[in-house]
Amino acid sequence: MGSGQLVTVFGAYGHTGRFVVAELASRGYVPVLSGRNAQALQELAHEHGVEARVASVDDAASLDRALAGTAAVINCAGPFAQTTGPVIEAALRARIPYLDVAAELEANLDTFAHYRERARDAAAVIVPAMAFFGGLGDLLATAAMGDWTDADEVHIAYALSNWHPTAGTRRSGAVSRERRGEYRLRYRGGEWEHRTDAAPTTEWTFPEPMGSRSVIGEFTMADVVTVAQHLASPDVTTYMTTQAVRDIAAPHTPTPTAADESGRSDQTFLVDVVVRSGGAERRATAGGQDIYAVTAPLVTEALERVLAGRTKTVGVVSAGEIFDASDFLHALAPHITFDLHPQKQYA
Repeated sequence: MGSGQLVTVFGAYGHTGRFVVAELASRGYVPVLSGRNAQALQELAHEHGVEARVASVDDAASLDRALAGTAAVINCAGPFAQTTGPVIEAALRARIPYLDVAAELEANLDTFAHYRERARDAAAVIVPAMAFFGGLGDLLATAAMGDWTDADEVHIAYALSNWHPTAGTRRSGAVSRERRGEYRLRYRGGEWEHRTDAAPTTEWTFPEPMGSRSVIGEFTMADVVTVAQHLASPDVTTYMTTQAVRDIAAPHTPTPTAADESGRSDQTFLVDVVVRSGGAERRATAGGQDIYAVTAPLVTEALERVLAGRTKTVGVVSAGEIFDASDFLHALAPHITFDLHPQKQYA
């Protein structure tokens, strides 16, 4: 456990940041709250009895002060296209691990492209997308692969009971759309494709009792970035239930509403991963409540393992690349359920 170690949370007062702060404290860490909104920081600091350090990505010296004397930094501040670079640079200067919860495709691609060599040469640990989107699917795909060294296809399907986006999700989505323009991204044949056609609608058969559901195919999320970085598969595809897509696309869908004392919403999720190779199929699934809240134990478990040296490599790394995927997923109980299904043949 944390044993009183200081950990900076940048963007601590955001919706996900608050869950991360609470999870860190529950594990014995001392969160150092950081971000640019001084009033929001002070209110949260008073609530938890911890220190607040105002910082901005436009002021490198303020970021250095925010990270000074801490064991690691967790970046929860979107849009991540604007925050990842400055906070990673500050972490490299401070010689501490960096983790973030970015779901933005472009921001994650930038992190791998721009920092892979520098982080490896410095023996630094940078773990992007250590969240529901990016980290969880990647861990499930890695666990499903087992002893396979490669796969023909990796498919990751999300079933959300609803998707009430936070303000941060909407801002990050807007930034991604602005950067991407009229294109959508797909990973096929080991390459990123820019597509202008509409993403297809298809059916996905989830494990019972959920069964067959309508999904948007090629609904490309951060898992495609993280999986493609370390698992040898030329085709990685993600899918989202159509109702959830309608929710997040609608401009008047409300933000999440707390349904319990922890602040979690009543949203439930199931992530179903299928990997295929040479006519054989392996499957892993995970279920739980609230995609934003579950990000907190995901990134905090990752932090704990990084600080304890329970890692496989250094550099800019995906969750499944740096951690023992099955062990990590089992450690997340009771936050998620996790099942590995027997291998079978497919047509």
